[in-house]
Amino acid sequence: MPTHDDVVTKLMQRPGVRQEVERIERQEGALLDILLKARLEAGLSQAQVAERMGTQAPAVARLERALATGKHSPSLTTLRKYAQACGKRLSIDLS
Repeated sequence: MPTHDDVVTKLMQRPGVRQEVERIERQEGALLDILLKARLEAGLSQAQVAERMGTQAPAVARLERALATGKHSPSLTTLRKYAQACGKRLSIDLS
């Protein structure tokens, strides 16, 4: 029986799969950059953002780490709360 890594390796060899994975990773990386910039501009620590979001600091750390690794996509509700905690407004542009 093939392992998870075997399946991923095989899928990554299919035309278009690698490009799509890389595109998603670039988008999530850009989102992380935007979130970190908002937090730093607001002069807030992860713990302060967490408090304003009504959660714990490890949850904010996981959110930021997940975007960096591409292992999890946060919900719009979570992104909205993060933005509001940083004094920003979440806006989505479908251009």
